[in-house]
Amino acid sequence: MTLDNKRIRAILFDIDGTLSDTDDQMVSQVARWLKPLGWLIGAKKLHLIARRLVMGFETPINYLYSLLDYLGIDRWFIGGFSRKPSARIRHHHYWIIPGVPEMLTHLRSKYALGVVSARDEETTLAFLHQFNLEKYFGVVVTSQTCRRTKPHPEPVKFAAQSLRVKIEHCLMVGDTTVDMLAGKRAGSQTVGVLCGFGTRRELLKSGADEIINNTAEIIQLL
Repeated sequence: MTLDNKRIRAILFDIDGTLSDTDDQMVSQVARWLKPLGWLIGAKKLHLIARRLVMGFETPINYLYSLLDYLGIDRWFIGGFSRKPSARIRHHHYWIIPGVPEMLTHLRSKYALGVVSARDEETTLAFLHQFNLEKYFGVVVTSQTCRRTKPHPEPVKFAAQSLRVKIEHCLMVGDTTVDMLAGKRAGSQTVGVLCGFGTRRELLKSGADEIINNTAEIIQLL
């Protein structure tokens, strides 16, 4: 793993598990579903079991994204699952990775910043709006922006072009193999974060140049 800090002019962030604390949010939801079984397995074990269940599904889901991209039907598949009622989206409460707003405040004076997400546009903008993050990003790429979605490199290249930064001067930050593959295929450097859906082994195998525990730690890394 070697990250060339001198090359970096722009930083591109995934949303789920990278800026948004989707992982812990899902664990909490699963724990609520398991709550009726608390008398059997014990209340203290509910959260642990819920986390193991969520983590158990993450690798197959990452593989599915790659397979859909290979078959060329990723945009159709993701688009079908992104048609949520607007009223539900407006009232949905998102979670944020600790330290993200402070991190973005620090980085925006030194780098161009962008979002490259596999979320649909409406939920992506809803998350950014809830935490007043729109002001930090010069471009927001969603599953509806380009013809192909991650792990295809097109969204990463589109973000770089929009920020007027050469792709080799970009850094893609994400929590899954999908993010690492998209960044590497585009020609950017990559950093994997362990606060989301991916494991260290998965991220390294898919080409991460560096691994950090929490997205906010990128300040120390750079």
